[in-house]
Amino acid sequence: MTSVKAIFIKQAKDMTKNFSVLIMFIIFPLVAFGMTELVARGGMAGMSEYISDTMFVTMMASIFVGMALIQCACGIIAEDRETKSLRCLVIAGVKPHSYLLGIGGVVFTASLLTAIVFGLIARFERSDFLAFMLIMASGTIASILLGATVGIFSKNQQAAAGLSMPLAMILGFGPMVAQFNYNVGRVFSIFYTQQINVLVNDFSAGITEPLIVIWANIAVFAVLFAIAYKKKGLRN
Repeated sequence: MTSVKAIFIKQAKDMTKNFSVLIMFIIFPLVAFGMTELVARGGMAGMSEYISDTMFVTMMASIFVGMALIQCACGIIAEDRETKSLRCLVIAGVKPHSYLLGIGGVVFTASLLTAIVFGLIARFERSDFLAFMLIMASGTIASILLGATVGIFSKNQQAAAGLSMPLAMILGFGPMVAQFNYNVGRVFSIFYTQQINVLVNDFSAGITEPLIVIWANIAVFAVLFAIAYKKKGLRN
């Protein structure tokens, strides 16, 4: 636990100094707030009656989890590889789960704070708010694991951006396309981002099956990260 705490503190300090990472946790709820207040709640005549109060919140929240967090986690890990911090940690005997808990813990905490802001903007009822937080927390874990795995395979931050961007775009925007195309929906049904999109847009839908899919994704990503850490952690 000592190594986890040390990594957590180090990463928390680094994150507060990294504007490109911090902006990810600000811009999405900011856009959701602006669109919700200006469009969904009566800002544009004739449009608000056809748009739910939560439409832009759920849209931005889904994209935030499915796209921004992958790039965030990937960039953090790639930076550690580029600066040789990861190599030093591996040599020092820091285990994959300890490293991931330290790094991921910071991103997870920041993401939950952002999720709370999304929930407040949407003005969810208590039961919907709790369901929203559970869904966001699960999706956050999946994205951190996936982003961290991609980061392990990236030699530097530039390479990380090149690898993570297409993946994040597909997983982030794919579920939106799936709403208009049945075949795309079937393909994306095995991915956690599609299940998150379904759940945050309809809390009355059954939550059990989507959560099983999300946590199955998490299990796969966790295994992939452990393998990648052991194989690539010492390499430049």
